[in-house]
Amino acid sequence: MKGLILSGGKGTRLYPLTYTSAKQLIPVANKPVLFRVIEAIRDAEINDIGIVVGDTAEEIMKAVGKGNRWDVGITYIPQEQPLGLAHAVKISRDFLGDERFVMFLGDNVIQGGISPLIAQFAQSDWNSQIVLKQVAQPEQYGVAELDQDNRILRLIEKPKSPPSDLALVGIYMFDEHIHTAVNSIKPSWRGELEITDAIQWLVDQKYRVYPYVHSGWWIDTGRPGDMLEANSLVLEELTPLIEGYVDRDSEVDCRVTIQKGAEIINSVVRGPTIIGERTRIVNSYVGPFTSIYHDVTVEDSEIERSIILEHSVVRDIPARIQGSLIGRHVDLARSPIKPKAYKLTLGDHSQVGIL
Repeated sequence: MKGLILSGGKGTRLYPLTYTSAKQLIPVANKPVLFRVIEAIRDAEINDIGIVVGDTAEEIMKAVGKGNRWDVGITYIPQEQPLGLAHAVKISRDFLGDERFVMFLGDNVIQGGISPLIAQFAQSDWNSQIVLKQVAQPEQYGVAELDQDNRILRLIEKPKSPPSDLALVGIYMFDEHIHTAVNSIKPSWRGELEITDAIQWLVDQKYRVYPYVHSGWWIDTGRPGDMLEANSLVLEELTPLIEGYVDRDSEVDCRVTIQKGAEIINSVVRGPTIIGERTRIVNSYVGPFTSIYHDVTVEDSEIERSIILEHSVVRDIPARIQGSLIGRHVDLARSPIKPKAYKLTLGDHSQVGIL
């Protein structure tokens, strides 16, 4: 089997962060989401991976390289415009050939990986398998209706009256028949070739399309709140490790990971939390469910359930920062100018003063 990762989207729901950075490279628990997707595919013993890239291709290619760090081979497939998931399959035909493959959205985080899913599909004669997850508000998602034999009967995009609570997660497996399907459908009202239409075509042509209902958690990291939720869930699964320096005046609990070169000075850090390489926490409080990436300084401040990206500075903030996503090269310092602002989603290279 081969792997196909879709990383060509613009990430508009994460603006302003994604004006200057690929959304798939925003880290969750100090590891970019795209890296987690690559690892999930590799752990399923798939080592030939294609990545569909768009406007942020250069940044993604620089970060991922040829795949050597994961012992996989990476092929980049340019998509000039985001014209739908089925379009991504269509332009990947030369890479995929007639092999079976798994397609994974590059901004999804899923508990437990996909190895059981791959094994189930590999041992079957099915033409397609899609991952579903029971959700509380299915009307906000693409929803699958199953027949009495547990096969996909139909797919409905954001139905007003959902026939089930099973939402499409964004992980799909196909054999070579999907190529006929994507060439047989027409663009939707959005002007895109929809993968749901291609799967429905397979169903209508009596191909075998089966569901895999995922029992663990799943997060689409498309919005700041989703990113923070994914960060919290992944932090809870980390095995804590102290590789940096903690001085005698600091209090660090047993659920904290401190990476190489980090320094904790006269501070309190409560987990689950991760502090990145060469980051300095001075005279500060870092609360649970916080990820602070590499080369950050937090001084005379309090922060909780937040993500701070690399090369940022948070200094002398009088009120606790909570539920915030702070970009790269941000300088956040106390200012005498009103009004106050405590909840923040800041783009890269921002400078904000807080009273």
